Order: sequence, then structure tokens, then C-alpha cells
Amino acid sequence: MYPITRHSSRLALREVTIDDVAAVHAIYGSPEATEHMSFTPRSRGQVDLIVARWVASASATPREEYALAATARHSGEPIGFVRLANDPHQPSAATFGFALRPDTWGVGYGREVVRLVCDLAFTELGLHRLWAARSPHNIASERTLLAAGLTEEGRIRAHVHVHGAWRDSITYSILREEWESGQADTSTA
Repeated sequence: MYPITRHSSRLALREVTIDDVAAVHAIYGSPEATEHMSFTPRSRGQVDLIVARWVASASATPREEYALAATARHSGEPIGFVRLANDPHQPSAATFGFALRPDTWGVGYGREVVRLVCDLAFTELGLHRLWAARSPHNIASERTLLAAGLTEEGRIRAHVHVHGAWRDSITYSILREEWESGQADTSTA
């Protein structure tokens, strides 16, 4: 399935392109933006390789990964990125993660991005379950995931090795029937 597009009143999701390297690096290279991620800031060269892999994954058959730019709808400027990947351990399920530029935090864009990803997962990809994980210290992500309709599931202990230490992850999920029953409250249009 290519190309993927989704939009809300303020944001749009579109396929990542090679032209997005600088925008991805603005997030993936930022110590502030990556503070709670499962990796330390990436170099420009590392981001070049990541974006090239994302672009290549869009033409894979079957498609297992969706790397999408979150853009301001009025300008088309990338403000963040989201990656949805089929979960090889669960049929009809996928995991996702997202990151936004720090200068766009605090205005509800995260919740809109998560709702757009849920809409893609359940209405277009026909998935049954979508899940995400966050650092226990990332309280903003906790609020975002809960506001978007996900349910906290639990803690994976010593799940990620970052900054020279093991870190737990807190997991969240949403099922298709939960998404469908909450559509009136979480409309993305």
C-alpha cells in the first residue's frame, strides 16, 4: 500500500522521502528530542541511512513498515515522524513510535499524530491491535497516549539499553473495537 496519507485539521501524515533527512536529523540528532528514546542522538550520516531504509521499506512486498512524516497541514513543514511496523509475534498487530520537534511540544500535536496512526492502522490496514512503549520518565508521552485512547498495559523490565544502562518501558495498546467505539470522541477530521 503506497502512498499513505492521512490528515487532521492541523496535521497531515505522508510518506517519508529522501528530502526529509534534515528534518529527521533535527529530531533524531537532538539531545532534547531523544532524551526518552531508545537511542542516543544520531549523526547526520546515521540519519541518512535510516531515511534510506525507510524509503526502501515503502516498496517492500508485503509492506511491513510505514515511516511517515507528520507535517503542519497549512505549510507542509515536517514537525515530526512516526513509524508503524507489523509485529512479527502477533497476527494483525503492529507497534508504533513517534517523535516531534521540541519546538512543537505542548499543543496537542502528539495526540493528533497518534489518532492519525490509529486511523491508518484500523481503517486502512485492517489491524486488530496497535501498541506502543514509552520511557517511564516520559510523562508527556503517557498523557498523549492515554488522551488518544490507548490503555496502559504494564512494564517491561530492563527492556532498553541506552545511555549505558538498562531502562524499563511502559506499554500501551488499543484494539480495533476500542478505536471504533471511541470514534465520536477521537475524530481526526
